[in-house]
Amino acid sequence: MRIHDLDPENRPRERLLLYGASSLSPAELLAIILRSGSKNLNIIDTCHEIIAAYGLERLADLPLSELQKIRGIGPAKAMQISAIFELNKRIHFRKNNNRKILSARDVSEYMAGRIPDETKEHLFVLHLNTKNRVIRHDIVSVGTLNASLIHPREVFKSAIRESAHAIILVHNHPSGDVEPSNADRQVTEILKKAGGILQIELLDHVIVGKENWFSFREHSLLG
Repeated sequence: MRIHDLDPENRPRERLLLYGASSLSPAELLAIILRSGSKNLNIIDTCHEIIAAYGLERLADLPLSELQKIRGIGPAKAMQISAIFELNKRIHFRKNNNRKILSARDVSEYMAGRIPDETKEHLFVLHLNTKNRVIRHDIVSVGTLNASLIHPREVFKSAIRESAHAIILVHNHPSGDVEPSNADRQVTEILKKAGGILQIELLDHVIVGKENWFSFREHSLLG
C-alpha cells in the first residue's frame, strides 16, 4: 500500500501537522525524513522494518556501507539517516559543553555518545575549572588499562596547559561490568598521588558501561 492510499489521519505528515511531532512513532518520524519508499515497499513499512531490526541506538551508529544493505535504503537515504543522527549527537554535545559536574551521573551523561568505539576501553580525562565545569576532555589511552602504561605526565599534561583546577578520570568497560579491576585501582592510586603533588585534584574516577557506572568517590575509594 502506498502512503497516498492511507486515510489522511494515518499519514505521518498530516498527523504531525495536527498533533505535533511527539505524537508520531520513531518509524513515522523517520518516514517523514526519508519521504519515499521503494517500488515494493512504502516508506512507513520500510522504517518499521529498519527500527524493528536494528533499534534506534544501533541505527545511529551504523556506517553508510551497512545502512545500504537494508532493503529499500540506497546511498541517498543512507546519507539522510546518517546526517540526522549526527545532528542529534552534535545537539547533545553542545548542550553538555561546559557542563557543571556534581555527581557520577553527570559524568555518565556527559560521556554519552563520546566514546568512538565501545568495543575497546578508552581512558578519558575531563578538565574542570573552579566551578566544576568541564573546560576540555582528552583521550589518554585506548586499550586495557595498565598502570605500567599510563604515565601521569600524559594525564596531567593538558590539565596543566589548560590551568585546570581538577580532573576526573573516565573509562569504559566494553563488557558492561563496571566493577573496577586491580589495574583500575592501581592507576587511580598513582594518579591520585600525582595530582596531590601537582595540586590538581583527582575528583573521581568513573567507569561507565552501557547502562550504569561505578564511581570511586561514591564508593570511598579515593582515600
